[in-house]
Amino acid sequence: MSKQPYNQFLNKPPFASTALNNNKGPAPQSSPPEEQEPAAAPPEAPAQEDPKKKLLDSITQLGQTNVPQLESNIYCMTIIGQVEGHIQLPPQNKTTKYEHLIPQLVAAEQNNKIEGVLVILNTVGGDVEAGLAIAEMVSSMSKPVVTLVLGGGHSIGVPIAVAGSYSFIAETATMTIHPIRLTGLVIGVPQTFEYLDKMQDRVVSFIARHSNISEEKFRELMTRTGELTRDIGTNVIGVDAVKYGLIDEVGGLGKALKKLNELIEKARSGEERVLQ
Repeated sequence: MSKQPYNQFLNKPPFASTALNNNKGPAPQSSPPEEQEPAAAPPEAPAQEDPKKKLLDSITQLGQTNVPQLESNIYCMTIIGQVEGHIQLPPQNKTTKYEHLIPQLVAAEQNNKIEGVLVILNTVGGDVEAGLAIAEMVSSMSKPVVTLVLGGGHSIGVPIAVAGSYSFIAETATMTIHPIRLTGLVIGVPQTFEYLDKMQDRVVSFIARHSNISEEKFRELMTRTGELTRDIGTNVIGVDAVKYGLIDEVGGLGKALKKLNELIEKARSGEERVLQ
């Protein structure tokens, strides 16, 4: 057998590439697997995931984020959706749980680096006792608190909106004032109506103490007929809320922060006088 056919056979695929490599010289030896593919360090993965997980948990549980990362002497607390009390609302409802807000207020009161609190509201109301609990916590803080109503501060959101040291409302924001309503089983006895009336008095007296509206005017707005389609009461828009004395001033975020910084400076000067 001649060598020519044998060489032609080797030059055909799949031997052609091997033959070419053989002609060029010995192929470089491959490095061991541990040198080509260094093993990834497993401890680094959890370290990268932990901050992301904490951030996602913070957004899910408290509706708050740590972005931007900066040192600030003002703590911002948001009350969005429906104020959830002792009964858990359906999952499709946007809610703010009062058991989440109370520890935040306690922490802000105890933190010496926090000199003021900004409360932003866009709520439809919710549980009466939970809303009053939040309002009492806000009003009893020793640090300046400025509230800002964006979108709406309806129903039990009204006491929270007036609980701060100074209150703002956006020009297009609204506040619905209406009587307290009961849901679920209601026992038709005189004691039920007396309890409802006492609860209504708690709300009205709190609002009158922490705003410039009188109890008589507030009850008039609360029991007005012909304005709300499915209820009695009044829908108060930004400028009217200031006119009635519910809110101190019409303004947005810039004005609210400016006022809060002014109150912080007054608190600082007051502390300096006491020390002197």
